Amino acid sequence: MCGICGQLRFDNNIVKSNDLTTMMQKIARRGPDSSGHWSEKAVGFGHQRLSIIDLSNHASQPMIDDTLNLVLVFNGTIYNYKELRADLIKQGYSFFSHSDTETIIKAYHLWGEDCVLHLDGMFAFCIWDRQKQQLFVARDRMGIKPLYFNLTDKAFSFASNTQALVGTGADTSINHIALQQQLSLHAVVPAPNTILNGVKKIKPATTLTINTSGKIVEKTYWQPKAQRPKELYSNAEYIEHTHKLLTDAVLKRMNAADVPIGVLLSGGLDSSLLVALLREAGHDDIRTFSIGFEDIDDEAGSEFEYSDQIVDRFNTAHEKYVVNNSQVLPRLGEAVANMAEPMVGQDAVAFYLLSEQVSKHIKVVLSGQGADEAFAGYFWYPRMQAEAGSEVERFSKHYVDRPYEEYLQTVNNKYHTGNHTETWLNKEFSKTNTDEFMDKVFRTDITRLIVDDPVKRVDNMTMAWGLEARVPFMDYKLVEHALSMPPSLKMSEEGKHPLKQISRGLLPDSVIDRKKGYFPMPALKYVRGEFLEFMSDILTSSACLNRGVYNQSFVQKVINKPEEYMTALNGSRLWHLALLEYWLQINLDSNK
Repeated sequence: MCGICGQLRFDNNIVKSNDLTTMMQKIARRGPDSSGHWSEKAVGFGHQRLSIIDLSNHASQPMIDDTLNLVLVFNGTIYNYKELRADLIKQGYSFFSHSDTETIIKAYHLWGEDCVLHLDGMFAFCIWDRQKQQLFVARDRMGIKPLYFNLTDKAFSFASNTQALVGTGADTSINHIALQQQLSLHAVVPAPNTILNGVKKIKPATTLTINTSGKIVEKTYWQPKAQRPKELYSNAEYIEHTHKLLTDAVLKRMNAADVPIGVLLSGGLDSSLLVALLREAGHDDIRTFSIGFEDIDDEAGSEFEYSDQIVDRFNTAHEKYVVNNSQVLPRLGEAVANMAEPMVGQDAVAFYLLSEQVSKHIKVVLSGQGADEAFAGYFWYPRMQAEAGSEVERFSKHYVDRPYEEYLQTVNNKYHTGNHTETWLNKEFSKTNTDEFMDKVFRTDITRLIVDDPVKRVDNMTMAWGLEARVPFMDYKLVEHALSMPPSLKMSEEGKHPLKQISRGLLPDSVIDRKKGYFPMPALKYVRGEFLEFMSDILTSSACLNRGVYNQSFVQKVINKPEEYMTALNGSRLWHLALLEYWLQINLDSNK
């Protein structure tokens, strides 16, 4: 719902108003409705507001509670804020607004750092405690809302995107750990790293407490298990409870708003089921939005064949947009400029262009991200299960974009510093509280990998147009339940069996039984013509050569035969290389 930024200084200097202004300019598109800033000697906050709950000025930020000596900036939505508010009033607190923002202030005052355990929502927030002279920073369990920071011996600076921190002088040299992960995990760089040495990100389900001397205490407040419960549940009971939790997740996201809410309708099972559950729960006025691109050869560029069936069945108020491939390249730079980190998902530009149109009609949408990770919807899961070897080998063969040996050929010797992807995966797969290999895969995917791929992509591309996306399938209670289910149940029926069972009778069988689709944008998958020329120009530019990241002789091989360099997930390795360099040129070089 917003963009946030700020700084806590450790060197006895005051926060410069110019630094706050610079950061606010870089996050302005996240909150186009209003802005505000506050500073008090060594600490300062900035805020760009997208008004969704309590549209009055009483809910403006930074929010200052002089009675409690607390100041807050917050991005996100607390879905249980009304229940929390009622509870806090019983505890003796009085409120000056009707916002979810104020409930966080009161919750922190009552429960301290444990306030996050009482919050059900997506959030990134920072509270300055005047009495304790400390900053409390928190990110939601699933990492849906972003929060980046730059830490030096002089200050802790934070913002909703990387660009705000780069604009105030963060170190922009390449992080060698992140580089290998960027090119191996289809642009996923797990927290706390980013591609830049001077920019880190708060891990999901994590809080930081920082005092004026620069001492930082980090705590993880949620770690879901991936085990069967002690009680024995039948498959029918698992599915029934999935239905209940998903319905609850949809409704609480619909009810926490003082503005209308729509649905991004792709035509796939996930977004279609959201529409069906809304109708099942009694919502009659449902607004839906779809986008499609031109076909290339036999690769479809839209899923209108299926989304139209949902529109017809539920009589939704529908908007449909068709984008010619000729429009993609001219708008690509805009999308990349709004990526907090380099993202290679071919649907990023699609979400950017769709959000531009949707934001003309509405401020909040529901989106289907997370269903595939929580309920085993991807084609590579059965392949991993059937694979031989160690757990990391079984996973890597069907997920990692390029073998480590190829990575060594791709980048220059300076970045030959170890197989950081393998190290990270070994750490993730060594975590306890799982029953079997596939439990580890699902938990790693839904709690770590998804955060820095589809979730970040959707947040960045929607918020670039002041549009908030809510993701019911990533409701933490639903995720906990999904992780407790036997993998065989989720993987039955070629994946997402529980969701398909829920959908029977609600959705057309043609939508339920279709093969899984992906937000199609063929031009960025099958690189040819002007798209190939565009990527080649980026990778052979003087900026790229001077940066010295890539081994140009190997890059030329990829340029010459791009369709021979596809990833295990059918992505273009050439696009991965070009996108990273393009992001660096737009977001770093243009600031020099």
